[in-house]
Amino acid sequence: MAIRWYWEDLQPGSVRDLGSITPTAQEIRDFAAKFDPQPFHLDEEAGRRSVFGGLCASGWHTCSMAMRLTVDNFLRESSSMGSPGLENIRWMKPVYPGDTLTLKHRTLESRPLNSRPEIGLVRAVWEMFNQRGEQVLHMEGYGMFKRRTPAAPAAPAST
Repeated sequence: MAIRWYWEDLQPGSVRDLGSITPTAQEIRDFAAKFDPQPFHLDEEAGRRSVFGGLCASGWHTCSMAMRLTVDNFLRESSSMGSPGLENIRWMKPVYPGDTLTLKHRTLESRPLNSRPEIGLVRAVWEMFNQRGEQVLHMEGYGMFKRRTPAAPAAPAST
C-alpha cells in the first residue's frame, strides 16, 4: 500500500475519522477469557450483578478495538515508525455488546526528532464514542513518522 501520510501531514489540530466497530457479546467474552477474565466481562448474569449492569467489554478490549481502527484506517497508509508510548488512558463509560463505536484521532503537537532528522514525533488524542454520542475512551500518546523531506543534520558547532 502506498504511503499517503507523512509527519508533515500531521499538523496540530488536524482530525481524522478512523471509522466504526461494533463488538458482539461473543467477541467480548473471547477477549476477556484470554486477556481480562473478570466475571462481568465473561458472563451476562455476573455483569448484571456488577456496577456495569450487564456484560461489558474490558477497557483493554476497547483500546484494542481503537488500535485496530487506527491501523486499518490510518497507519497502514502512513509512514508510521511505531510509538514510544501512551500517557493517558481513560475508560469513560462501559462498552456493551452491540454498541457501535466511532473513533476520532486529533493531532495535538508535532515536532521533529533532533537525534533522527528523518523522523518526526506526533502527540495525539484518540476519542471513541458510542452510538449515543457518549465518550467511552480517551487515550493520549505519541507516534513516530518518517518525514517526507528529512531535515539536514545539524552542523557541528564551530570552535
